[in-house]
Parts: sequence; C-alpha cells; structure tokens
Amino acid sequence: MGQRILVVDDDPTVSDVVCRYLRLAGFEVGMVADGAAALAVADRDAPDLVVLDLMLPGIDGLEVCRRLRARPHQIPIVMLTALGDEADRVLGLELGADDYLAKPFSPRELVLRVRSVLRRAGAEPAPAAAPMLVDGDLVLDTGRRLARLRGVELTLTVREFDLLAFFMRNPSRAFRRAELLERVWGWDFGDQSTVTVHVRRLREKLEDDPATPRRIVTVWGVGYRYEMAT
Repeated sequence: MGQRILVVDDDPTVSDVVCRYLRLAGFEVGMVADGAAALAVADRDAPDLVVLDLMLPGIDGLEVCRRLRARPHQIPIVMLTALGDEADRVLGLELGADDYLAKPFSPRELVLRVRSVLRRAGAEPAPAAAPMLVDGDLVLDTGRRLARLRGVELTLTVREFDLLAFFMRNPSRAFRRAELLERVWGWDFGDQSTVTVHVRRLREKLEDDPATPRRIVTVWGVGYRYEMAT
C-alpha cells in the first residue's frame, strides 16, 4: 500500500492534475476542496502528507496549517501559494509548512518535493545505524526523529529537525543560506528566506533568548553557524 497524500485545493483543474501525477508516482491520494473538510479528513485518516493550497473557501490554508501544527501528530505539509505572495509564503513557513511551491508549478517537481519531505519525515526507510546527536541538554535521536531539550520533547517540523541535525553534525562551521538550501532541502535554487524562517523558528524553540542566540548564531555577510554548548 502506498503512502497516503491528501490534496487540498478548491481549483478542480489543479487538483485533478496534482492527484493524477501523485497516483502515477504510486501514492494513494485523497482530495478535498476546503479547509474544514481538510481538517476532518486529517483527523479521520491521518494522511502521510498534506498538499495544501493557501487560498481556500471558509478556513484558509494558513489557518489549516496552524491547526494541523497544533496537533500532537505532525503531518508533513507541502504548501501551494500564488506566484508573488511572498508574505503568505513566509507566514506559512513560520506556521510550520515543510516545503512550498508557487503556482504555476511543474507537477513533476511537486512529486519530487513530496518524496523529499516524506523521505526526511521517515515515511521511507531510514539509513541504518542512525546516531544520537548530543549537545549538552539537547539530544536528537535521528533514528526515531525525536528531539529533547532538558528532557522535554520538542515539537519540530520535518525541515526544522533536518536543519538542526545538519547543524549539530557540522558545528563551528559557517554555512551560506544557499548552501543550507542545497544540503538540507535538496534545492539547487529557491527562496533563501525559507532558511531564515526555519532558523528563526528553531531559535524560538531552542534558545533561552532567541534575540541573542547562543547555539545558532548569525555570521554577518555569510549565513549561520552552530556553536556546541559543551
């Protein structure tokens, strides 16, 4: 049985194309056209990933994203936005979307993004012997994809976990945002504000004072560097 994808879009033409390509790629696909239905189906069927349009009747995509992220089970989200809606795109990432595509987009690229997010979320088999990453009171179990700070489990999205794991595996080295996009997201092009938003969210969850971070520090004119606490 294939992984289950829920497509949420009120444009029947877009939904039909997206569903057809996902099914050809081997996924089980469900489709709804509004936010209320999306939340109901997510509760009932627990899909492996949601492809979520922002412009929805009733409950919009941003609110759907926020409500899904408030739930214990973190369903990966690939967000669809209108071309040029940068503010909504950034807000969607801040609310916890794992990836995004701007319309019009290539259905083949969407399938690649879906596979990438699922692979990183652990829906596809993980490499053997995944290590524990430890930095003082911060512990990442990369095999089970669990993060704990001072013994308390952190709620991290797929990309937040991947970015933190990458930083912890490569401490004391400065990375450009474009390099992080390539190494963590697998993109050789894209909106670098995606990295900025994810760093901001990680700081809010990790740092005692996000305004003066001690772990994920800014290297002016370059990008970011992770400093081990121990």
